[in-house]
Amino acid sequence: MMGFPNVPTLSYDVVVIGGGPAGMAAAIKAKELGLKVLLLDENDYLGGILPQCIHPGFGIHYFGEELTGPEFASRLAKKLVELGVEYRTSARILEIRNYSDLEKFVLFTSPSGLYGVWARAVIYAAGARERHAFEIGIVGDRVSGIYTAGEAQTLMDIYGVLPGKEIVIVGSGDVGLIMARRFALEGAKVKAVIELMHYPGGLARNVMILRDFGIPLYLGHKVVEVRGKGRVKKVKVVRIDENLRETGEEFWIEADTLVISVGLVPAVKKLKKIGVEIDPATGGPVVNDRLETSVPGVFVAGNSLLINDLVDYVAEQGEMAAEGAKEFIENGGIESRRWTRVEKGENIRLVVPHYLSGERDVYLYLRVSKPMEDVELRIPEIGKRLKLPVVKPAEMIRLKLKEEEIRGAGKLTVEVVRP
Repeated sequence: MMGFPNVPTLSYDVVVIGGGPAGMAAAIKAKELGLKVLLLDENDYLGGILPQCIHPGFGIHYFGEELTGPEFASRLAKKLVELGVEYRTSARILEIRNYSDLEKFVLFTSPSGLYGVWARAVIYAAGARERHAFEIGIVGDRVSGIYTAGEAQTLMDIYGVLPGKEIVIVGSGDVGLIMARRFALEGAKVKAVIELMHYPGGLARNVMILRDFGIPLYLGHKVVEVRGKGRVKKVKVVRIDENLRETGEEFWIEADTLVISVGLVPAVKKLKKIGVEIDPATGGPVVNDRLETSVPGVFVAGNSLLINDLVDYVAEQGEMAAEGAKEFIENGGIESRRWTRVEKGENIRLVVPHYLSGERDVYLYLRVSKPMEDVELRIPEIGKRLKLPVVKPAEMIRLKLKEEEIRGAGKLTVEVVRP
């Protein structure tokens, strides 16, 4: 059996890898489109990170009402079960093989054994991983009390354990700010939030959390060292200039816990192994407007594609990937066509998808490189202009383009400039 002669095998139209919001939305949509689908997730339960995100702010776009993370996950899981979508939890993916355009093979382990799955298409929605202390240059003693934000969140919201009493948080993105509030509400003392850039990384409403709870925010600073015996005792903070160079000014903050919240990285190692082209700007795959990667029949959605602000967009992308898989399977591939390339112009750090067909309306997801006020988002080739009062690197811009705007364009250059 092509290298796995003793492995029990299954057969489906599409295999969805990942049981978070992107994967569940993709599996639901694929089932609704009449495909035979199997969802695989390595966790013991569906939902990805949503079950540990007990704060509100989810679902406004996708469900039309504000939900907590567990509520959002529960709604998708309920629909998944009602539709009879087959899924397996505690299923760890060992390997993806691409034998041909319409022959994919996924090898996974589960509590009941080792299995292989043949599929005509794969939707990869495995999410992202957190950056850790060593990736951002923090040195010092190897002690307990150092957590990523996700680890701290899991301890608190899944297991009911408070990780520490005196907290320093590195990173002012939305997750770091929400964790600052969570710690404060639980009675811990948040000593400081440390941010490398000279502007906050999170949404304005979340930055207000710090003021509400009297938590100091140090912009243009970084944590460089941890000291302690057995457990964190203090951390060294240095000030940096506009060019991100250390100024020599430094101070220590006494704390028993350091929480690292400095962003996510798309989990795409297994995609790289089968030759999927990766965009250095997003860390995720290069895709067309069906969210198909450079390997035919392999689709991607959610934080494996790019790091999203809203879970609503993640679920939206899952549905788009399922529609792409349906077209691929029905037609024996996404028909070759003259693709319109989307290029990054002034003050654009990333934009997805990278190629447009001009045969359907499409959403562009993009981020700017630096904050600006009173600007225009422009696509000169089609005369598209959109006035924006403020743009920030931390806030994703979602732009809808109609197929008639795209059709016939050789390329589209997205830029954010002053009018």
